[in-house]
Amino acid sequence: MKNHTETHTSHTRVPVSECSLAKAIRAVGDTWSLLILREVICGAERFDQIREDLGITRSVLSNRLARLVQEGILERYQYRDSGQRARKGYALTAKGHALFPVVIALREWGGEHLEPGNTPLRLQLQTRDGLRVETKLIREDGLEVTDMTDIIATVKE
Repeated sequence: MKNHTETHTSHTRVPVSECSLAKAIRAVGDTWSLLILREVICGAERFDQIREDLGITRSVLSNRLARLVQEGILERYQYRDSGQRARKGYALTAKGHALFPVVIALREWGGEHLEPGNTPLRLQLQTRDGLRVETKLIREDGLEVTDMTDIIATVKE
């Protein structure tokens, strides 16, 4: 195991206002928003279906959905069941689909490090031909990063 000084050779301050991670957390970083994304990824696009699946209050769900739409992560559409009034549905935008690796990586991390083996993995992705999809860190030369202690943070100037 590397010691602390070997792992962190220098520190450059990055203002929160300029940090991409901080911006991403503001857009989707609360529990309900991430769970709503999980539901939509799993195919639940209707307000009542998401509310029932999550056990979330109408007001909280409405607020989180509005925020995800405002951020361009979800788009709102109208649907009407036979004999019913028009209702709202929600679908992932291209920006929302780009969050797949984030949501899947969090799910994988939680399954491995938080009560491993005891958490049902509801969200499993696969390609249309049935092959499982998982997240990996890939270097720019195409090789997989397997030792996370080999990663260091640098700041572009």
